[in-house]
Amino acid sequence: EVLLFQQSFFVGEVFSVSVGPTTIIETHHFPHLELAVSGPVFRFRHPVTVRFRDIDIGGHAHHSEALMYFEEARWAYWGEVVGSKSLDKIDYVLAEARVRWLKRVLWPQTVSVGVCVTRVGRKHFEMTYEVSGEAGDALITGVTTQVMYDYTLGASVRLAEDLRARLEEFDGPFAAE
Repeated sequence: EVLLFQQSFFVGEVFSVSVGPTTIIETHHFPHLELAVSGPVFRFRHPVTVRFRDIDIGGHAHHSEALMYFEEARWAYWGEVVGSKSLDKIDYVLAEARVRWLKRVLWPQTVSVGVCVTRVGRKHFEMTYEVSGEAGDALITGVTTQVMYDYTLGASVRLAEDLRARLEEFDGPFAAE
């Protein structure tokens, strides 16, 4: 099954369209995604300039830009916290993304993207995000799941203990899985 589209329309509800043997259209209720109300503390924040090209016909950032803001912050986090600043050192793939739009993202401004690791498994880790406007108000929240991946083998691999230790030192402790 391949997830083609996932978008949040209401707090706690996500609409998904997937393709497998048949096309599936469904909604899921995720009360644990109430990140704007009771989210994590972000020790790492990264500034992202809202670009004019981000703006759509509605006068605000296009919905797809949320993932770009997350990616820029994730890359900065990976460089600072993990110490990996080279593309050939990226040993994970993005497996899932959930996004919640709370307010319009307007231009011009520089948003602050908070990012932290909130869960670590044997082969994956989850990152939580909060995009805040210049006034400090939460504009977008989200969660991504990254799976450790060996490009030579073409397969997922276990999360290295030294990586787990760095993530735990910065954002932990994490619940055992």
